Amino acid sequence: MKPNKFLLLLFLVNFSFAQYNTTAKIKAAATTGLNKIILPPAIRSASKEDLRDFRIFDSKGIEVPYFIVRNEKETFSSTFEEYSIVSKTVVPNKSTSIIIANPSTQSINQISLFIANSDVTKNYSVSGSEDQKEWFGLSNSQKLHDLNSNDKTNVIKTISFPLSSYRFLKIDFDDKKTLPINILKAGNFNEQVKNNSLQEIVPQSSSVTQLPSEKKTKIHIIFDVPQVLNQISFDISKPAFYKRDAILYKNAIRKRKHKTETYAENITYFELNSNTKNTFNIPQIFEKEFFITISNEDNPALDVAEIKFYQIPVSIIADLNANEKYTIKTGNKNLSEPQYDLSNFKNNIATNLPQTSIYEIKQITNTDTKAQNKSIWQQSWFMWMCIVIGGIAILYFTTSLVKDMKKNN
Repeated sequence: MKPNKFLLLLFLVNFSFAQYNTTAKIKAAATTGLNKIILPPAIRSASKEDLRDFRIFDSKGIEVPYFIVRNEKETFSSTFEEYSIVSKTVVPNKSTSIIIANPSTQSINQISLFIANSDVTKNYSVSGSEDQKEWFGLSNSQKLHDLNSNDKTNVIKTISFPLSSYRFLKIDFDDKKTLPINILKAGNFNEQVKNNSLQEIVPQSSSVTQLPSEKKTKIHIIFDVPQVLNQISFDISKPAFYKRDAILYKNAIRKRKHKTETYAENITYFELNSNTKNTFNIPQIFEKEFFITISNEDNPALDVAEIKFYQIPVSIIADLNANEKYTIKTGNKNLSEPQYDLSNFKNNIATNLPQTSIYEIKQITNTDTKAQNKSIWQQSWFMWMCIVIGGIAILYFTTSLVKDMKKNN
């Protein structure tokens, strides 16, 4: 490599590194392959809100592809509870009767049927019983249609009826004009909602100011660095009963008539109410400082014991080698979102991946940044390199001069 190309390469490496303001390390992965890494709040604060400046490098300085997984505040899951089909009675050219046992004492108002594909429409009625001897009507002259699936051999149809707690349910299908349909199984889907864990972000300081003339309470929140926030929770000790409107806003700057002015930019609204938990999911914000105002009207001010702030965890999925050393660099505001092939396969990747973590997060100080941003000829290593090159050049020319003098003699 020619010297001028070598110097240019060093300059580019030095320039690109200087743009990052935060570095960290990844704990060695236990297994080779895809690993899940939850990003700590300190990394998210140092990065752009959309994480487009986040990068991973291996021990050789090669960039490692990844994709982002944004967790949800709530996870919805559904499980199917199958009910026992006690009997199935077919009267040719007339009707089919199916008796289903309700396994629980809970009241139900619907039941799901797995039906083999059929291109027919069926009329049906539903009745209930405690002993399978005396039956009471629940629903009459209902219709089942669209019983054909293009990609499966069966369809799922949910039929509804008035809320009841009968031990047995009977569905009578009318077979006078069409052949019977094949009921494969019956039961109900149980929907479950799971609240996922959020990461609490503690502010650097908070202050409460009462504004009697405006009949408002003003709360000032300051974090040490900008933070991503998705949820706010209030702990209000008194009074016992209250219902107050609140606004979360920040100070923003705009230009009007060639002048710069500061104004209050509203971010979101919510209502504090003694009948609720006063926990609010808010539009994601990425701020260091903001305010909350509470309208008191003619009521005494609320006694706000505590306010907690949370963010939804964000994870990355990366293909790591076991025991390899990886470095994270972020905070380069000039970078755009990376384009990795791996992101095209996120829907094909399992969710229960091995996990590792991030540690030794370091902020590059202003002194370090200034040193890194010095011109190449101001760097100490460049001066020493010039001295060495100069020494080699002097030695070369001295040697050549001595040889020429010997020839002349």
